[in-house]
Amino acid sequence: MVNLIQKKINSQGWILADGATGTNLFNMGLESGDPPEFWNINFPDRIKSLYRDSILAGCDLFLTNSFGGNSSRLALHNASDRARELSRLSAQLGAEVKNEFDHDIIMAGSVGPTGELMDPLGPLTFDKAVNIFSEQMLGLKEGGVDLVWIETMSAEEEYRAAAAAAKIVDIPWIGTMSFDTAGRTMMGITSTSFVEMVESLPDPPVAYGANCGVGASDLLRTVLGFRNAKFPIVAKGNAGIPKFVDGKIHYDGTPELMAKYAVMAFNCGAKIIGGCCGTTPKHIKAMRSGLEKCNEPITPDLNDIVANIGAFSSKSDGTDGVVQRKRIRRGNR
Repeated sequence: MVNLIQKKINSQGWILADGATGTNLFNMGLESGDPPEFWNINFPDRIKSLYRDSILAGCDLFLTNSFGGNSSRLALHNASDRARELSRLSAQLGAEVKNEFDHDIIMAGSVGPTGELMDPLGPLTFDKAVNIFSEQMLGLKEGGVDLVWIETMSAEEEYRAAAAAAKIVDIPWIGTMSFDTAGRTMMGITSTSFVEMVESLPDPPVAYGANCGVGASDLLRTVLGFRNAKFPIVAKGNAGIPKFVDGKIHYDGTPELMAKYAVMAFNCGAKIIGGCCGTTPKHIKAMRSGLEKCNEPITPDLNDIVANIGAFSSKSDGTDGVVQRKRIRRGNR
């Protein structure tokens, strides 16, 4: 799998990942508060449609419908004992869709945070976190994923626990954090400290980077902070900023804006580029078109990002020691 990823990067310069899971499932009828992972059983054709639509739009890599499929998150729905089963099903559905195509497609098993705070701030110990992630990853591996995609993490110890679980399960992994508090994660990690942490791991990832966060501009600023990374960098930004319209959340990023974002992410040094919240197949199609027109990357500065994508949500990128406090949130793709 590492060779396939590098082969794709070498051949076209980048890998296009998929878009949102939650946003697209809401468009299919998912109700707020319902666990998307239950749809792997209740509406398998809709989940296959989610995967298929992303591939038809041009993505090289798609994530399984398993973001909240760990026992801690599923306990909120009295289903903590179904983590392995639901994650396995998410991958089996993806394997069926992969077989519909005659070209290489990478299926990554989505692994989101537990939703609990790590010791000493909360009840989650490192060993317990490793066990939670291992159980889910075993299900994803049994279902046929090519690698696991650890995403939307904010705490260093939880990220390390997920990495340790991937080693136990013996599966390649990619890992991203969400930088949404003035350039930092919710738990205070900056882009530069993230690079230092990941590249000191005894069993490093295939690639790593940032996802979700505030908006595409902020994510690109964070990606610039990864410029000294030794591994391929991931950029998976939201399709604009969420706004309430007619009682529902809508993201204001157009396909044209996300195409510009994809090109700028490539120019910032990202090799695996996709979308997060609000990103639909229409966005992915536009992003593919934009990337296919890329030539040699020219690194933008912050003014270029603002001029093309929009203003930053904060003056600081987190690396200057300035911290802006923000309420704790529990994200979902």
